[in-house]
Amino acid sequence: MSDLTKRSDIPSPCYVLEEEKLVRNLELMKRVQNDSGVRIILALKGFSMWSSFDIIKPYLHGATASSVWEAKLASEMGKEVHAYAPAYKPTDIAALKNLVNHISFNSIGQWQRYQADVSELSVGLRINPEHQEANTPLYDPAAPGSRLGIRASELEGLDLAGIEGFHCHNLCECDSFATERTLSAIEQRFAKWLPQLKWLNLGGGHLMTKKGYNVEHLIKTLKSFKDRYPHLDVILEPGSAVAWDTGPLIAEVVDIVDNQGSIAILDISATAHMPDVLEMPYRPTVMHSGEEGVKAHTYKLGGNSCLAGDVIDNYSFDDPLTIGDRLQFEDMMHYTMVKTTFFNGVEHPAIAILRTDGSVDVVRRFSYEDFKSRLS
Repeated sequence: MSDLTKRSDIPSPCYVLEEEKLVRNLELMKRVQNDSGVRIILALKGFSMWSSFDIIKPYLHGATASSVWEAKLASEMGKEVHAYAPAYKPTDIAALKNLVNHISFNSIGQWQRYQADVSELSVGLRINPEHQEANTPLYDPAAPGSRLGIRASELEGLDLAGIEGFHCHNLCECDSFATERTLSAIEQRFAKWLPQLKWLNLGGGHLMTKKGYNVEHLIKTLKSFKDRYPHLDVILEPGSAVAWDTGPLIAEVVDIVDNQGSIAILDISATAHMPDVLEMPYRPTVMHSGEEGVKAHTYKLGGNSCLAGDVIDNYSFDDPLTIGDRLQFEDMMHYTMVKTTFFNGVEHPAIAILRTDGSVDVVRRFSYEDFKSRLS
């Protein structure tokens, strides 16, 4: 792990993408593609740092978008663009048909409404395998009553002429065995339709770049499926896996107060800059820290907004924290920058890239005008 807290060329607060770590992930994905025969594209909903597109382009086949604006950004990569959204308006379709190569519909009704408009695209339907793997209810697309995807029973008796693919997404930071079980569920419920398709998109949630992930089992699972359905173009679209453990968020201690314990107030906000800390919830790793009470000095780390619950968690340190000290929150690239807001007008973290030669490019600093322009 790189300790970036002492670098004077990195401002605070700042997200720092480490190019070497991103390339490491992409090299692994390249091996998965080469050895299994599948194709991988980038899910912008998890990682949309477009200043890194030039790094990503040589490795992945394109990007997938969940909206018109994401599709416009994906098109700037200059490769394939896929799209899926829970529902499209006519204006969305008018824009998307000039931006994307593949489009998937969430319901039979949406497809029937727009099929004439997207006849020049490769059209798919999002299916619901009715098979749950996600541990967090907030991120479980296959939960009972889900609004996402079409169940097999809804397809019975329908003429699917014009449909070239199925899109399935039910994973969230899952292992290769979850992928295997999902493929089994797809075959169990949708096997009758697979021979007439050209592609199967298995969505994201394949956390192949996490330490301990069984990459060989993933390759074996995907290759076995491809052997059974050699006519299918199998696509994965991870977001987290691309940017997993590729860089931290640097923050600074602004003040220290006491109320039934020491509280360090930082120049970042959990609700504005790392909302999954409150939504999932989860506890981010802070370099050189321990659990509460493990090291000599324990602090509650709080954000710099007026939200009473803008608290990250309790951490302990070997030495007392002082005003001006910097902290390094690890693994802050995926599903973090994409969810940031300007809530309370708290200073938005800058964005930087730590290049492989050790230099730092601060690719974006945010200003009052950025805050002002979000509303009117």
